[in-house]
Amino acid sequence: MDKIKIHGGIPLDGKVRISGAKNAALPLMAATLLTDETLTLKNLPSLADITTMTALLAQHGVKLTMTDEDGGALIFDSRHIFNLKAPYDIVRKMRASMLVLGPLVARYGKAKVSLPGGCAIGTRPVDMHLSALQKMGADIQIKEGYIIAYAPAGGRLRGADITFPKVTVGGTEDILMAATLADGQTILRNAACEPEVTDLVECLVKMGADISGIGSNTLVINGTERLHGAVHRVVADRIEAASYALAAAATRGRVEIVGASLNHLAAVARAMIDCGVSITETETGFIADARDAYLIGTDIMTEPYPGFPTDVQAQMTAFLATVGGASLVTESIFENRFMHVPELVRMGANITVHAPSSAIIRGVQKLSGAEVMATDLRASMGLVLAGLAAEGTTTVNRVYHLDRGYEHLEEKLTACGAQIERISEE
Repeated sequence: MDKIKIHGGIPLDGKVRISGAKNAALPLMAATLLTDETLTLKNLPSLADITTMTALLAQHGVKLTMTDEDGGALIFDSRHIFNLKAPYDIVRKMRASMLVLGPLVARYGKAKVSLPGGCAIGTRPVDMHLSALQKMGADIQIKEGYIIAYAPAGGRLRGADITFPKVTVGGTEDILMAATLADGQTILRNAACEPEVTDLVECLVKMGADISGIGSNTLVINGTERLHGAVHRVVADRIEAASYALAAAATRGRVEIVGASLNHLAAVARAMIDCGVSITETETGFIADARDAYLIGTDIMTEPYPGFPTDVQAQMTAFLATVGGASLVTESIFENRFMHVPELVRMGANITVHAPSSAIIRGVQKLSGAEVMATDLRASMGLVLAGLAAEGTTTVNRVYHLDRGYEHLEEKLTACGAQIERISEE
């Protein structure tokens, strides 16, 4: 199993070009199931989760073709779907596999999808997906670990007025896709409005979907009988951009983030500025600069977009462990998202977790390198960030988590002066 070894204490200095967003790419890939024409996606990141979704779609019958156009793209052809089952062996690897449920039921009238897996960061129930589909007329059964869904008589879902009881990104995306082929109008209230959701909406509109309220928490979808093909470029990964900006801050360096929108990271930028980090917008992205800065702690609470993203909490926690004063981090999205804290404490961080949802951080002058264990995707990046800031050598174990969400991590950090290497073990 691979490990990452970091010799820390070196201020980062350089440029990082941000990849396409994993969390945008996965629902876009599922959207190919809505049409019998080709969907071409550009700027897809090379990640383990993308490979998993590719395998899932291929076993449904989707044909995939690589092209060199515009730096590389993947063409999806869903004309001949022969399998409506999403098997446990694939779905258990990645929670986003659930996103095939809505498209399959909407286009084919039925689907059988394994209950999902994913990072062990807490309960992420699928009941909001299922109750919304039931409101659209679907018959839902759960048997032997599988969700079995049938469209109502006639084979088409029906438009419905749906209010999500809490903001759900996956639920919004899944039901949004299903609604594009439903009979009549669907209104999604309390919908997620993350940039990745907006990116999906914009692609669906290119495919012929009738959707209004783009970027808001109320989406109105007028269903159509079919969608056509399209060409779409995946939005830049705001979580990756935030991660490298915080790496610059933690190492007291300067990194130019290329290709990401600062507008998508307003809450993260505000928190970093509150700590004393300089954030400057550029024509192609932004610069995070903490050289010679006097840094102090701040308080954050994770919230649905446009609030502080839960996917940046671990990285922010690692950074706050290196600055003066005290900080309070409150996690309001997932209940198990402080599993990185014991590993940070091994590196000398002074963090006290108050169950179930907050952590008090008292900054220390220096973290120390140590051997640590990654527990999930974003916790992994938090530990890498801590290792970059620490004195001595840090070894991060179980880095397969990182491969799910960060493209060319070692190369991007090495280009900014980091001493980091991957160690492969049999």
